[in-house]
Amino acid sequence: MRLISVSLGSNIDREHHLRGCLDALAETFGALRVSRVFESEPVGFEDGRNFYNLVVLFESDWMVGELQAWCKRLEVAHGRRPDSLKFSPRTLDIDLLTVDDLVGMHDGVGLPRDEILHHAFVLQPLAELLPAGKHPGLGLTYAELWADFEAGDQRLWPVSFTWAGRQLSPTA
Repeated sequence: MRLISVSLGSNIDREHHLRGCLDALAETFGALRVSRVFESEPVGFEDGRNFYNLVVLFESDWMVGELQAWCKRLEVAHGRRPDSLKFSPRTLDIDLLTVDDLVGMHDGVGLPRDEILHHAFVLQPLAELLPAGKHPGLGLTYAELWADFEAGDQRLWPVSFTWAGRQLSPTA
């Protein structure tokens, strides 16, 4: 079994789609480790609707291509159109971040995902969930990467979020 990390995001009916995604992940892969949920301002988007973002860890023996295809099918099942523009509103966005310590192209998927190093809405929840985990390409821990991260205008904040009877994020 390999440790898999994925980032989830939504800016359309956010709670509904993220809960549905978490349900599907748990049903398919079993036990999940789930970060707090963060609200973030859109990066590069014309539509100003804020996103909810989080990171999920689980174990799987699936190949990278199988994982990627499953994620894309779930996005489509939640109403995301495969032909939608890159910077457009999303019902559900699932990105494969890491598969154990794999580096490079695997089944057409670049690992680890570049967004880990560039987006606060990916790195902060990953660093909180797996602080001592090491970035496969750099060998630095996610806590170290977050401590050195220059967020610039990437604002995000934790939001209250409940899934499967668990409070994932604090109620302020």
